[in-house]
Amino acid sequence: MKDVEELVRNGEKGNVEFKKLLSRRLHLEKGRRHSLASQMKHRLLNGDGQAVYLVGVTDKGEIVGIDKASLEESISVLTSIASENSLRVTEIREYRINGGYVGKLVIEYAPEKEHLLIGTAGHVDHGKSTLVGTLVSGVLDDGRGLTRIYLDTQKHEIERGLSADLSYAVYGFDTDGKAIKLKNPLDKEEKAEVVKKGAKIVSFVDTVGHEPWLRTTIRGIVGQKLDYGVLTIACDDGITHVTKEHLGILLAMDLPVIIVLTKADIGRSFGRLEREISDILSLVGRVPKFIRSKRDLESLPSFWETKVLVPVVRTSATTGEGLDLLDTLFWRLPKRVSPVEKARDFVMYIDKVYSVKGVGTVVSGSIKQGIIRRNQELYLGPDCRGRFARVRAASIQIHHLSVDTAEVGEIVGIAVKGLNQEVHRGMVITTLKKLAVVWEFEADIVVLNHPTRISKGYEPVVHLETISEAVTVDPLDREFLAAGDSGRVRMRFKYNPYYVTEGQKFVFREGKSKGIGTVRRVLL
Repeated sequence: MKDVEELVRNGEKGNVEFKKLLSRRLHLEKGRRHSLASQMKHRLLNGDGQAVYLVGVTDKGEIVGIDKASLEESISVLTSIASENSLRVTEIREYRINGGYVGKLVIEYAPEKEHLLIGTAGHVDHGKSTLVGTLVSGVLDDGRGLTRIYLDTQKHEIERGLSADLSYAVYGFDTDGKAIKLKNPLDKEEKAEVVKKGAKIVSFVDTVGHEPWLRTTIRGIVGQKLDYGVLTIACDDGITHVTKEHLGILLAMDLPVIIVLTKADIGRSFGRLEREISDILSLVGRVPKFIRSKRDLESLPSFWETKVLVPVVRTSATTGEGLDLLDTLFWRLPKRVSPVEKARDFVMYIDKVYSVKGVGTVVSGSIKQGIIRRNQELYLGPDCRGRFARVRAASIQIHHLSVDTAEVGEIVGIAVKGLNQEVHRGMVITTLKKLAVVWEFEADIVVLNHPTRISKGYEPVVHLETISEAVTVDPLDREFLAAGDSGRVRMRFKYNPYYVTEGQKFVFREGKSKGIGTVRRVLL
């Protein structure tokens, strides 16, 4: 509250604007909307690209406070106006005063670049890595996995022709929507140049199709801030049990899904395969939209909003069939991040940890919310005792490009300084000084498959964000749960506490037993 009081003492000038309250009915009316937009741009100019709004403060600088509903409506109005004018709300803080609330919003110019994050899934040998390798390079495959080498870089992956860990790839588009391909997708400098020059960037998180590594696939889908999920189905093999399982995970994470039919050059009976796709989608309340030309893309509604429609594109990495349609589709897809997610405090779940010579410890993952800035003070944890270490972001990279800032939905590597504790996957790095450290939480779950029944003391592994940890499960509203049942349970981590929040979705597994769930209440 001290920062608000200091701003009020200095008065409404420069980049600071006072607003008692704003209403959608009055201030989003055309005339008022334009006036507020002009005022916002004026404050930005005076503040070198940053404007500060204090809500619940009168024009005369009196801190009066307003009720919670009015504050949320005022924030919504300012966020809407900022978004329409290519601006972004980078900070929202709320303070209690006089039985009411005061809000502080920081607004800045939005970056011109849009960064799309797409996860790929599908059965082993259904062409995920080959498809991505061909898309980002523009090089057609030789039918034996030539372009897969751009993603499968480990010796044993290349020798066996099987992905064993998550792979990442990137390509971009210029301002006219023309795809920017990489001559060598393994070249770090070329990747960085695409990120730097592209008007739009598409990052792929390529998961693993081999069933024994399902937990890695789950980590790629659950643990990343994905915008869309791509499910590959090989035309010569069709739908398998793994296809169905991967589709279920994508839908459980509430992702809009795109189905890509691969190996169209050696496929048979396309009509039959399309009917099977229609049948399986109908079981989960989805409808396929078969894309055969760019005209079909033009008539494709905003499927990412309702998530009911599933575009289906037929492709071949060897002949190039359908690849131009995917380029066009990815160019048109919007980033699925709300202004509110950008404005929240920075939080990233750690997926990988590296030790880089001359740099030190580097943690990577996709940003869950907020914006990070170079040299910013951060907190990393919790450790096994629930403690957080205070660190500093010495540098930030997006696909090997050094940047000063990165925001929600981008894959980043952060070099941290001041670290004096062990780091592992599932921890968070954040600007928040105090985070709830959770051992137990209540959740609503659905049991998808279980040979017997789930009763008190059941111990599966929970995959939540990048957390992969054994838990004990106690049903709360019935004695036991069987396959197909849903119910409320209490879960407790066995070995380490984590940062968990209400509303987070997760997958749990144990042998052939599988289920999905949503966190409903954390127990502190």
